[in-house]
Amino acid sequence: MKILIVDDESLTREGLIASVDWAALGIDEIYQADDGLSGLETARENKPDIILCDVRMPRMNGIEMLEQIEGFDPDVTAIFMSGYSDKEYLKAAIQLKAINYIEKPIELGEMQQTLQRAVEQCARQRLLGNKGVTLESEQGAQLAYRFTMPFAAHRDAIEGLLRNFSAVSAKNKFKYITTYIVKLQAIPEDPQILRQIKEALQGYLIPMHLNVIYTEKRVYHIIFHIYGELETTAGTREMIASQIAKLFHGCGAFYISIGDTVSGYQEAYHSYESAVIYLQDSFFFEPCKVLSASVIDGCRDVDQTLLQQKITEAKTMVRESGEEATMQVLDEIAQLLRGRRGMLQNQIKGLYYELFLCLYDARLNRQMVPDMAIENRENIMDIMDQCFSFYQLHQMLVEKTHRYYADIKENSSENPTVAIIREFIAGNYADAALSVKDISDYANLSVSYVCTLFKNETGTTINQYITDFRMRKAKQLLADPRNRVGEVSACVGYNDGNYFAKSFRKFTGLSPSEFREQVVRA
Repeated sequence: MKILIVDDESLTREGLIASVDWAALGIDEIYQADDGLSGLETARENKPDIILCDVRMPRMNGIEMLEQIEGFDPDVTAIFMSGYSDKEYLKAAIQLKAINYIEKPIELGEMQQTLQRAVEQCARQRLLGNKGVTLESEQGAQLAYRFTMPFAAHRDAIEGLLRNFSAVSAKNKFKYITTYIVKLQAIPEDPQILRQIKEALQGYLIPMHLNVIYTEKRVYHIIFHIYGELETTAGTREMIASQIAKLFHGCGAFYISIGDTVSGYQEAYHSYESAVIYLQDSFFFEPCKVLSASVIDGCRDVDQTLLQQKITEAKTMVRESGEEATMQVLDEIAQLLRGRRGMLQNQIKGLYYELFLCLYDARLNRQMVPDMAIENRENIMDIMDQCFSFYQLHQMLVEKTHRYYADIKENSSENPTVAIIREFIAGNYADAALSVKDISDYANLSVSYVCTLFKNETGTTINQYITDFRMRKAKQLLADPRNRVGEVSACVGYNDGNYFAKSFRKFTGLSPSEFREQVVRA
């Protein structure tokens, strides 16, 4: 396989080429380009299977480059590299495209895994047929694939396929076309299942004097173009969608969108395009939902101002309030989002990331045992990526929130004075001047009493507890490559960077830099 790496930073390109085990991935040709225009020309000349590119580049950004490349190589697999702030920028490219992105600074393990998934996707396409025809090599599948592209740009190819597709009357048979898209959470392991579904659907359509051609696009999307000489009614289209849903029962979670019915094969792309648009809001509906113009038009837009207020309120509740109040706000957030439209799923995942992170930080500040599923920021992102629908995402947040409050109750038998001391340290650990005297004054007790009580209740001294707390917080900050070591030192209450490094080594057995390298390698 061939890969093209496009990034205006030569160190990034050279570092990837030197660090990734390309042979193990089955990639034996690597091309480079230093901006979008150069990447476009390199892709045109060499036809790479995979493109790994930065988002922000001189002359032409990565999204514009990919859009042009897909004009002559529509089935190329793309992976974007981006800074956290670029995620909003990626929305322009996320429609029906299985675009992956990797956050900079790049974590090598994540890069290797993402590349492996891209290779598997390309290999699957090769096994199932020619590039761009991923289910079968017959002309019906080729035509179905071409119908997902604008007619004006592909007129000759489409009309050539129609001439050879069936009898002379083929064009008349395509008098009315409706596109149905099935978005799957997971592709069935046996590719024959999809062929069997198509054959069963064809049998269902024959009494209605309808036919179907189908193809697969971006691996997880199955496209059916149902056509005939007579226009179908809205009721018939709903019945067909219900039949498709029955046929995919047992294939895991999915969504179905119904495109607008169009007249003439020249308009087939517009039916497909409308189905794509309706599918964009699928995240906010329960899995197995059928989406159409009537369903989407009946939805209200998300009140984004109110949503942001509720997200902020929920984060405050986690830090300061009880379970009942917090769950009430989470329920209000869910009510604002269920069955709505006007926001992309990446926007919602970004907001929910803030809530998961709030639970993570709250556990850290209370010195609670970590929830192993969200023990670091990377795990949180992985968990959210696995959520196929908003319902799954919200349910996961609800479960983690219940677990958080249950763990608080388990720890509630702690001496109240010790709890006060812990909370004061959690709020002031970044102050380099923090002392036992400050703590005793806050607790309105003598220094000797506070020290004795804390040692008897916890088995450790207050000073050691402060150091341990700071070191755990430092590990959390160092795990994020965007935080410089010198900044971490100051953030956890150390004015002297050398002293911080010595303390960190004593606590972990590694220097801050060695710890970061170990995390990156993992």
